[in-house]
Amino acid sequence: MTDTIELEKSIAIEIEAAATEAALEAVRVSALGKKGSVSALLATLGKMSPDERKLRGAAINTLKDAVSATLASKRDRLRAAALTERLQREAVDVTLPVRDEAVTLGRIHPITQVMDELTAIFADMGFSIAEGPDVETDFYNFTALNFPEGHPAREMHDTFFFKPDAQGERKLLRTHTSPVQIRTMLGKAPPIRVICPGRTYRCDSDQTHTPMFHQVEGLVIDRTANLANLKWVLQEFCRAFFEVDQVKMRFRPSFFPFTEPSMEVDIQCSRQGGEIRFGEGNDWLEILGCGMVHPNVLRHCNIDPDEYQGFAWGMGIDRIAMLKYGMPDLRPFFEADVRWLKHYGFRPLDIPTLAGGLTG
Repeated sequence: MTDTIELEKSIAIEIEAAATEAALEAVRVSALGKKGSVSALLATLGKMSPDERKLRGAAINTLKDAVSATLASKRDRLRAAALTERLQREAVDVTLPVRDEAVTLGRIHPITQVMDELTAIFADMGFSIAEGPDVETDFYNFTALNFPEGHPAREMHDTFFFKPDAQGERKLLRTHTSPVQIRTMLGKAPPIRVICPGRTYRCDSDQTHTPMFHQVEGLVIDRTANLANLKWVLQEFCRAFFEVDQVKMRFRPSFFPFTEPSMEVDIQCSRQGGEIRFGEGNDWLEILGCGMVHPNVLRHCNIDPDEYQGFAWGMGIDRIAMLKYGMPDLRPFFEADVRWLKHYGFRPLDIPTLAGGLTG
């Protein structure tokens, strides 16, 4: 009996010293495994007399039950300690502020916003959207638009040309969105009423010019289209875009190969305090070019200039975005600075509408 009591105490000390479940399992094997100390005592029962086996067997089984109970208790404590440690290690501070969702953090680029504003305004006037490729041919970009051979705009200092192909033709990056007007007139019979927003490319770079920029051009072809219609369309656009009740405009004679007559358009503004305000003041700011579509352009598109006439205009989307939202430099538009976009960008779900407001 004394040996089982001493063995129980010895095993209890080993169990208590086990710091991990792995160490505890080693103690269990050394005590209750096939070659364990308790199992060794059980193996001696077969050599004992019945009376001795009855007495000795009860003591050994009591030892086995006590060791098993002590092992189970220690295992429960080790698992509880491990769970407590894991909970502390993986704790989440629910008092921290919730992170903003992506739809809250994200911003719409001002160019995209202004394109949406343009679309909303001109769609209300009955215009549709026309698009075309950025890489164009000489015919669509120059010839069909009445640019004569040797015109400065055809030269390398203005236009990005590609290397000549097998036929000797040089493709180019379009210098304006006017080729979309040509494609529209060639693919659709009058009456036509479209705007053509998109990227354009010219060899120029400074505070107010970039090699890649955005333009929107408008085109109306009809039997009775005239300058009075053109003036009304531009006045209504400026009034809606700059969100002023009234706007004064002046039309100055100019020259563009694809329009005749051609005009530059200035808009009334105030420049007090370093801030430009439209619809008031005594200053003028050039904003776009326009004119009646040249008869030669109509002929290139298989439209009879004796039956149809039209007007067109074009303006820089980047420029009018700068004017409306007070951006002093054009270059950050293309520098992908998240801080700039966070300051000048727009919330993604605020879609411009004339009824709900352009700028939200």
